[in-house]
Amino acid sequence: MTHYQTENWWTSPFNEEYRQTLALPEHVQIHDATLRDGEQTPGVVFTPEDKLKIARILANMGVERIEAGMPAVSEADKEAIKSIVKDNLPAKIFTFARAMVKDIEMATECGAHGVVIEVPIGKPKLLYQFGWTWEDVAKKTKEAVKASKDAGLYTVLFPYDTTRADWEDLKNLLGSVCDYCAPDSVGVVDTTGCILPGAMFQLVRRVKNLTGLSVEVHTHNDFGMALANSLAAVEGGADVIHTCLNSLGERTGNTSLFQVLMALKVMFNMDYGTDFGAFKKIADEISAMCNVPLAGNEPIIGDRIFTRESGIGIEMLREKPLAMFSLNPEFVGNEPQIVLGKKSGVKSVEVNLEKLGIKATEDQMRNILAGVKDFGIKNRRLLTDEEFKAIASKELQ
Repeated sequence: MTHYQTENWWTSPFNEEYRQTLALPEHVQIHDATLRDGEQTPGVVFTPEDKLKIARILANMGVERIEAGMPAVSEADKEAIKSIVKDNLPAKIFTFARAMVKDIEMATECGAHGVVIEVPIGKPKLLYQFGWTWEDVAKKTKEAVKASKDAGLYTVLFPYDTTRADWEDLKNLLGSVCDYCAPDSVGVVDTTGCILPGAMFQLVRRVKNLTGLSVEVHTHNDFGMALANSLAAVEGGADVIHTCLNSLGERTGNTSLFQVLMALKVMFNMDYGTDFGAFKKIADEISAMCNVPLAGNEPIIGDRIFTRESGIGIEMLREKPLAMFSLNPEFVGNEPQIVLGKKSGVKSVEVNLEKLGIKATEDQMRNILAGVKDFGIKNRRLLTDEEFKAIASKELQ
């Protein structure tokens, strides 16, 4: 077997050929922002107990950096961050901050290892929201970065809405701040999820070449490209990816931690010691905790991603699942499901009869299938087990 073909996955062989052309970072760190950006999902509120529990989950998944929150939000948030720091997890704890010295002081008070300092740079933000120039932003940023570095914090400069910035503004901001007091890394932030993967690759390269610093990528999914843009950034030299559990976040959400860990393992052969089989259980636990249901077709963790209604190749689901899927369902703690409806075939009926312990002849199964299809068409949905059992019982009387 090769890396693209194992007992757990079978991806495109063209990935291997392409990967050999890349100069990937030796290691890519995961910076998870569920406790800050994830909680910005409308309606989501994590208690301090929730936050500590989630932080422990993240650390056990191999996440190396946890953004535990923004202490300036409330006293409760500050205390939650302190409790996470005191738990001595095998992960570095970061806080989120405005470009204000008092926010840096709060990060230090919480015992954080690092701080993410957000400043606006996207042209729409500067023009309409703040009425600032890049010089205004630089002036506010320099002292905060210096205060963070002087405090011994790992300092991430986070010029948000980077992907809608004017390049000259971005270049001038980064050059001015770095000349005064260079941060440890710079974020390329796709705040509104609107950049193409190829453009992300180029932008990361430009920022890295300009600053000579580590580059981090933070993407949103407004155009459905969050994961693609994160991977493109890595290909361009980014060595930190920001994520959230369950794709939580404002609007369409942030890059999914589950998707990132899976893609780095399967596509780039980067291992974090992750138990992929626990993904489904973790996703369901987080969903219940924040009362945000998972989409049935959410990649990696959705309830319906290994579900098949069409009768074509149905026997492969149990015998050779990789003939039908790129991932083995068992690998991610899931199992294939054969459901019944308009598009079912005789084999689908046979499998579901076996599940109920019922035997039938070929002709009986065809008659049952006709009843299943008729039900599916009339009701415009799948059948429940009880509805299927009723159709089968009527035929087998």
